[in-house]
Amino acid sequence: MDKKIIAEIRELREKSNVAFVGSVNENSFPQIKGMLVVEDEDKREMKTHYFSTNYSSKRVKQFLANPKACVYYCDETKDKYKGALFTGTIEVCTDHDTKAMLWHDGDEIYYPKGIDDDDYCVYKFTAETVNYYHGLSNKTFSIDEI
Repeated sequence: MDKKIIAEIRELREKSNVAFVGSVNENSFPQIKGMLVVEDEDKREMKTHYFSTNYSSKRVKQFLANPKACVYYCDETKDKYKGALFTGTIEVCTDHDTKAMLWHDGDEIYYPKGIDDDDYCVYKFTAETVNYYHGLSNKTFSIDEI
């Protein structure tokens, strides 16, 4: 795989503040949600992506029923639009160590009981493929290639 493309995908993931996370609902329809990227930038990798959310959310129920998912990062700048669509599965994590990994001061506003709040959980997304679009080129790669 072209090292330039790998670098562009990595940069897109590292610079994104928002990712669009896709799930499948109980009627097999796709659902999409913008989620803040709260991982520390220097800890972001290509195969595993983490997101924090409320355990009581409807998407948690969707992922528990069907873990198939996608995560999309994009640079929507008109003259240089780029997008990377990662496809894989999501695990809903409720263990202390995984939740502590994403915890930031101030999160108590959403989870008053802290890291161990029952309504706080983490999505652990594991990518299998990535589809990269830029400059009218569209290529799909196994995550192991990058």
